[in-house]
Amino acid sequence: MDTKPVEISSSKMFGGYNKRYKHYSQTLGCSMNFHIYFPPPSSSHKFPVLYWLSGLTCTDENFIAKSGAQRVASSEGIALVAPDTSPRGLNVEGEADNWDFGVGAGFYLNATQDKWKNWQMYDYVVKELPKLLSENFPQLDTARASIFGHSMGGHGALTIYLKNQDKYKTVSAFSPIVNPVNCPWGQKAFTNYLGGNKSEWEVYDATCLISKLNDVHATILIDQGEDDKFLHDQLMPQKFEEACRKAKVPLLLRLQPGYDHSYYFIATFIDDHILHHAQALKL
Repeated sequence: MDTKPVEISSSKMFGGYNKRYKHYSQTLGCSMNFHIYFPPPSSSHKFPVLYWLSGLTCTDENFIAKSGAQRVASSEGIALVAPDTSPRGLNVEGEADNWDFGVGAGFYLNATQDKWKNWQMYDYVVKELPKLLSENFPQLDTARASIFGHSMGGHGALTIYLKNQDKYKTVSAFSPIVNPVNCPWGQKAFTNYLGGNKSEWEVYDATCLISKLNDVHATILIDQGEDDKFLHDQLMPQKFEEACRKAKVPLLLRLQPGYDHSYYFIATFIDDHILHHAQALKL
């Protein structure tokens, strides 16, 4: 099984290339795909890396095809890396029965329940993928990295950043699940992946993590559509806002009137997010 990435597609865009790769993940025990957008080549420097974590039901393709992030990534000289959202092809019983759990719904955690032992997306994103990139793509400067995401991926980006501020310079999110221990999506996923001890859930909850930290200095950017049908029962950004206020963590939460949970919303504000990260990645 080839742990080295093999290129399976390439498309030119804004002078750079969207490239899709396949590799065998030892962390997840299956073959995985991921995308990299490489800006136009530079002879003078390596590209910093901006990781995108997608939401429920997505693959590594949605962001690359729909967000329009490549235009500003190209002009700013930033590589975009989009992994998949879960292990695939393992044929675990029930893995595809629900759109919000199992395949396409890894929640960027390390599952502790034996049935879901391959669902180690936290280690895949934080450890295996950056190592793979640094060993195989010399044009990338993986030591200069930031992270962002949408919905479940916004949850992933926030929690991964808060626990690894030595690895990521900045974080931002669109419509993130900020308090999964208190919403139906999170409770369903965490019960199955992590078991019934709710104290073990809190290490994967951005609102809980913020209350334990006092060393977050980079401003966190969150965009949230006010017409998002998941706003009040699943996303609850006000809970994160309150936790940030109490912990004196700088947060820019922008409620956007009329916007929903879709990639139309993401594409509208993606440039602001790329520039938010570019500012820190270029220091």
